[in-house]
Amino acid sequence: MDSTPEHSPLQSAVAQDPRLKPTPDYGSLGPSSDVHSGKPLHPQPGRLRSIAAITAGILCALPFIASSTARAAWEQFSEYLTLQGKPQPASPAIMSQHEIERLDRQPAQKQAELLLERAINHYEGANDQIAARVEHWRRAHLKLTPHLTALITAALNSNDLRVRAAAIEIDLAAMNLAKVPSNVDVFAKEAESQDQSVRNWALWTLGLLGNRGVDSERVTQILIAHLRDSNPESRHWAVEALGLVGTDETIAPLLQVFHDDPSPMVRERAACSLAQSGMLNEQQRRSAIPQLLNFADDPSLDAQTHEWV
Repeated sequence: MDSTPEHSPLQSAVAQDPRLKPTPDYGSLGPSSDVHSGKPLHPQPGRLRSIAAITAGILCALPFIASSTARAAWEQFSEYLTLQGKPQPASPAIMSQHEIERLDRQPAQKQAELLLERAINHYEGANDQIAARVEHWRRAHLKLTPHLTALITAALNSNDLRVRAAAIEIDLAAMNLAKVPSNVDVFAKEAESQDQSVRNWALWTLGLLGNRGVDSERVTQILIAHLRDSNPESRHWAVEALGLVGTDETIAPLLQVFHDDPSPMVRERAACSLAQSGMLNEQQRRSAIPQLLNFADDPSLDAQTHEWV
């Protein structure tokens, strides 16, 4: 008995998945084609002349292609784009007026997602658009969907501090948090919660608010107090939040945590906040180098911490 299926797996996949079917743009014949298969296809005279001219041009070029110089040029031309080398823009990284006008017709969620994606890819004008729209998004009940959360995470890992700042603005908007001192009061209280997850979230949110200039000095002092918490998870999130605040006043406590905290995880997060993550700028990070060099010669530090230095 022949057990061969009537259609191969590939044929079945093509039949079921419209993405695998030829599109009318490529002149396919079929139900979706703009070419009526019931009529014979007759090439137009003008098209025949064009084809003849192209063919003649190719034949004339063959002697030149045969030469070593032309062959080398042809090989260089036909080489695929490698992964090494300088960035190669696919298109101008700028928000067009057409795109902005189309954006106006989108719901707030789509606006925030698209603009943050553009900001991550360094599109000129994306951050300006975010700044102009973010307060409206907050009032429009922006949601921390998995997609938006992933974009915020990517933006917070950008090498551009302005993109990280855009992520912070959108994070606050998605939590419907106005940038007012009374919210510092709310989350300072939440940071004392017996529920560890509530405490962690409150510490993180304080860092977001402090970064946007909302009672930053007080936020810093609240977070420094939590560096003495007996729970390493609380200390971890206090460190992350201090890194978000990103002021000069956060550098010394981060250095102290890096040197003294009993938890390797907390020490590592302090090192990351000083070196790369968070909102310290390059000049601020450089200011920590002399103390880090002192740590490199400190015999009281364990081997792991010495590696992080």
